[in-house]
Amino acid sequence: MKIGEKSNMVGLVLWCILLLVGFNIANALSYDYTASIKCLASPQKPQYNGGVIQNPELNEGLKGWSTFGDAKIEHRTLGNNKFIVANSRVHPHDSVSQNLNLEKNKIYTFSAWIQVSKGRIPVSAVFKTQTGYILAGSIFAESSCWSMLKGGFTVDASGSAQLYFESNNTSVDIWVDSISLQPFTEKQWMSHQDQAIEKHRTSQGKVDYSVPDAMLQFAKKNNVLVRGHNVFWDDPKYQQGWINSLSPADLSKATTDRINSIMSRYRGEVIGWDVVNENLHFNFFESKLGRNASAVFYNLAQKIDGTSTLFLNEYNTIENARDGDSHRLKVDVQRGPSGNKINDRFCYIYINDLILPLQLQASLQLEGTILGADSKGGTQSPKVAGIVIWSAWKPQGCYTMCLTDNNFKNLPTGNVVDELLAGGLLSSPRLAGQMEMASSRRPFPMDFTV
Repeated sequence: MKIGEKSNMVGLVLWCILLLVGFNIANALSYDYTASIKCLASPQKPQYNGGVIQNPELNEGLKGWSTFGDAKIEHRTLGNNKFIVANSRVHPHDSVSQNLNLEKNKIYTFSAWIQVSKGRIPVSAVFKTQTGYILAGSIFAESSCWSMLKGGFTVDASGSAQLYFESNNTSVDIWVDSISLQPFTEKQWMSHQDQAIEKHRTSQGKVDYSVPDAMLQFAKKNNVLVRGHNVFWDDPKYQQGWINSLSPADLSKATTDRINSIMSRYRGEVIGWDVVNENLHFNFFESKLGRNASAVFYNLAQKIDGTSTLFLNEYNTIENARDGDSHRLKVDVQRGPSGNKINDRFCYIYINDLILPLQLQASLQLEGTILGADSKGGTQSPKVAGIVIWSAWKPQGCYTMCLTDNNFKNLPTGNVVDELLAGGLLSSPRLAGQMEMASSRRPFPMDFTV
């Protein structure tokens, strides 16, 4: 670069910086939602141009990469594709490696394209940190084609780390290409979530069922039972913007259209409907349409799909007696039809704590589905029809519902679920297949067995 060109470039950079002042830096980098469950002849380009990974496409030989364990590594070229290979492996962790610095308060998304020398073999990406080992993701890699491994993680402490790949089958060579590691701040991550929600939220009068149709088709194919969660949410902060401006008459029509549309479309396809969510704690629709709003919804729901169970989905109705908003006696005819069932999301609760609430529940003739429990006593009541666990992982924790910690080690709730499964108190069909999971925190394709 010539001196004049360098000066112009510096000026251009400063001008660009000035343009960015005042803009929300959270929107500077968009999240890459793409993932592939197909095995391709050639790997795709690394996401985020590799992010913080050095030499992500291996175009600079082995620069930035080293041996992990006892493997031998080599740089190879096949056609226009350059990649790195770990061979002569003795231990599962023998592979290629790169040193990185990770930050505690960042959310990392990771991806890489993997191939093995023979067969169809599970391969995992692991980060060795100062406090332990973190699994970033796994994939069934195949020979003669490239599979995308995608995952994500957070760390408990800032510091140096080593990325490496592992497979229990030490007879295979591991090929790696198009590696990416991209950090996001919490603000950036939440911004991406908000953008995704707004993108898929429909405007008034427009409904798009393409995503739930595809999800239901997948569930049927794999014998997965589906709940209808939820038709309405009584919390005002979860209403679409255009709803707040409606008159009571227009809102009444909109809610009738909504319940008719979705419940007629999926009538008989779900095991139950959470018709109104958290309407003991919140009252958005009651404040707009009157005290009987939920009762109107439930009665209409009963007429549309009388074959599926109707639920009132709530929390703190058992484990937190100090929460007056969810007291059992608040469940009355104004909140739903006779025989309405209750979902209760609770976490740490013991047998003695369950007896009285379940007796009260029985006296009200309300059948419950406990959504997350750590007591075997909960499954032994004739009024408890089942247990559903709300345990989505997130780096900040999830109240006390997480089954594992950030390193996927069992927490107390996870131990209880294992005990229930081992004791035969919980049973479900084994499901096997391959799916592309897209959670709010960590989108990744995966093979699964449930």
